[in-house]
Amino acid sequence: MSVHVLALLAVVLYLAAAGGLARPLLSGGQPLNRLALCLAGAAVLLHAGILLGIHRGALDLHFFAALSLVACVVAALTLLVNLSRPVAALGVVVFPLAALFLFLDGFVAAPTAPLQMDWPIKLHVTLALLAFSVLSIAAVLAILLAVQERALRARHFGNWLRALPPLTQTEALMFRLIAGGFALLTVALLSGALFIENIRAQHLVHTTVLSVFAWLVFGTLLLGRWRQGWRGTRAVNLTLIGMTVLVLAFFGSKAVLELVLHRNI
Repeated sequence: MSVHVLALLAVVLYLAAAGGLARPLLSGGQPLNRLALCLAGAAVLLHAGILLGIHRGALDLHFFAALSLVACVVAALTLLVNLSRPVAALGVVVFPLAALFLFLDGFVAAPTAPLQMDWPIKLHVTLALLAFSVLSIAAVLAILLAVQERALRARHFGNWLRALPPLTQTEALMFRLIAGGFALLTVALLSGALFIENIRAQHLVHTTVLSVFAWLVFGTLLLGRWRQGWRGTRAVNLTLIGMTVLVLAFFGSKAVLELVLHRNI
């Protein structure tokens, strides 16, 4: 079976999983969480196998390859989150995006060759990837939290709102993920300072500066939560600001260099 056929199958499984999770959110029907999560698990396994096949078992950090890799990790973490704290809406958002990025990498993007990296750089990249993925899920929860709060204030009690976890549970999970992502980002930045010798030559000045700024935003949020009990709109806004900066750090320069200037580095 070809890689393209497997990629299409993974895309279908992701979308089917999202549809199963969306059912009680939209129609109030019986939840299909167990089936949906099984389908998503199969999709993640296929996605990981496809990444290994397309990119020769190496870390390929070109734009579309990196998007697909991050999407696979975020989808896997979403499954883990749902095992302990069921939040079906997470999968409704994450799984279609994973399907989209897998499709773009497999069918739209030009073939790329992974760059050679020593093990310290691979360790740094892995830590940064995990930090980005954990904080991405926290950002999705922040969006859900904002929508949920707005609907409650407007007294719009639809099926989708009743299917979401209580606000306090969503908020607590968001802060746990932010704390975990912040710790991973801290270690990633420290490893980068230790292992990366010339950030200018490797086009990492932009990435480093924005990553440090995002680290400061998330650190401020956690400090404010601990000292002042920050929550609600302030917590949501700071989470989304930090994540936006981190997206620019990880993918901003890659998008410009590869999609605008057509330079593969």
